[in-house]
Amino acid sequence: MAIGTYEQYKERLLSMKPNVYLNGKKIDRSNGKTGAERDLADWIVGGTYVMKQCYDTANDPDYADVCVVKDPDGSVHNRCTHINQSVDDLLKKQLMTRLICHRVGGCMQRCMGTDALNALFSVTYDCDEACGTEYHARLQKYIKYCQENDLVCNCAQTDVKGSRNPKYKRAHMQPDPDQFVHVVATDVDGVDIDGTPTKGIIVRGAKICNSNAPYVDEIIVNPTKFMDSEDAEYAVAFALPADWDGIKLMALPGQHHKRTRLAAPFAQIGDVESLTIFDNVFVPNSRVFMNGLENEGVCRYAGYLALMFAHYHRHSYTGCKTAVSEVIASQAALVAEVNDIAKQSHVRDKLCDIIQTAELVFAAGQCSAYRSQKFPSGQQVPDEILTNAGRRLAGHNIYHEYETMADLTGGVCASLPPEENFFMEEDNVGELCNKYIVRNPAWSAENTHRVMRMMENKLCDSFEAAQAVAGVHGGGSPLMETICMMSRYPLEDLKAIAKYLAGIPGYEKCPRFERAYQSPRAMLAKFDASVAAKKK
Repeated sequence: MAIGTYEQYKERLLSMKPNVYLNGKKIDRSNGKTGAERDLADWIVGGTYVMKQCYDTANDPDYADVCVVKDPDGSVHNRCTHINQSVDDLLKKQLMTRLICHRVGGCMQRCMGTDALNALFSVTYDCDEACGTEYHARLQKYIKYCQENDLVCNCAQTDVKGSRNPKYKRAHMQPDPDQFVHVVATDVDGVDIDGTPTKGIIVRGAKICNSNAPYVDEIIVNPTKFMDSEDAEYAVAFALPADWDGIKLMALPGQHHKRTRLAAPFAQIGDVESLTIFDNVFVPNSRVFMNGLENEGVCRYAGYLALMFAHYHRHSYTGCKTAVSEVIASQAALVAEVNDIAKQSHVRDKLCDIIQTAELVFAAGQCSAYRSQKFPSGQQVPDEILTNAGRRLAGHNIYHEYETMADLTGGVCASLPPEENFFMEEDNVGELCNKYIVRNPAWSAENTHRVMRMMENKLCDSFEAAQAVAGVHGGGSPLMETICMMSRYPLEDLKAIAKYLAGIPGYEKCPRFERAYQSPRAMLAKFDASVAAKKK
């Protein structure tokens, strides 16, 4: 096993078949040139810059303590491909996520693949134990493959879902059966990843809000909700190369405004969202990790997998959204200094609000690790209430944080003259622009200009507007965290304290309240009970 490099990753992207659709054209991931001039396309470089930070950090000895995992045989692999097996693993995963997000100035993006692998590890083990399937062994081989090649994976979970009418609430009830990804044929002859003949399944459907799909090595597909036996064809999970035959990626690139003179790390980041279509795609059995058509008992694990991915992803958010809030606090504090208002009490209050959110979100992630439990698979699983509490707090506050930045920056970031004007010699325009951008006499015109360009990127770019929405809804909106927390929280036990304090008969002694560990596993029993009730 080894730590990969950005150059290796880039070469893999350049060798992929064209299956990206952008601006009415089918394209590959290159700039269309050959020889020494061949490089990644402009629309993809914002996202691949982020991946470069992931690879560069893992290859930097200063960060090996959190980014690199040492295996028992002495080899190493990237923590982005690691299965968490201890409290220390969970803590270091959070620290790694936070570290890389600081370097990027936003989301590290590789967390999706990490969390998908970890979710599948728990669920396939439990499914095999209950149903006699062989998904876990397949997954272990796949994980080893990802580790040995340090592959970038993402997770395609959110189905397009079709009609939201309650009469179509189950996947199999949809007027169009393709509104959820499903198996349309089994025991089909095809070709495996290595080119050898094999059996497999055919899948069809689409996943939306599929971040990074055009510049990942592998797309991991999970169900989006609970499925019962009537939804058997929809209880499917698998992984495929991102350019596999039949996968069609409808790309939506996002990145900051281009810089002409004032190059800066923050100006380089971006991403590409995708509507990912599976158009009668063959999946080799070696890459199938769940298939409800093989065994009726497998269906109950679809929702468990969906929740487990959300659970791990929300734990990642306690590192990611902590870093995002810290980046926002750093930018807000810096622009306040540039505007010469840093010592105002209202500024300190506003900065403190952002810092408070960052610290509490991070603390929730740490506590969820310390309260984690070892599953039968050998995997360490964080506490669900705390991961959801951290993610919910971050989602509720993200727009307020952007509001604070806009307040402390002022309107100038939305009305800056073009960057080139600051370098013009004609009519003394450059000198005049630099003269009138200065606010704090302790700051030079160039550095003031640099900070204001950063704030222009942060507050005025369409990319950042999308990032703000993602800050609310990515990994599940606050509503989903509310549902999850309230379905698992022992509220009746908590109310017993109030009954004691109110003097209600039968509650003469104050009960001892200590919330027990919670995980998505708890929903299996509720799901089984609901299915049993339907059959009566």
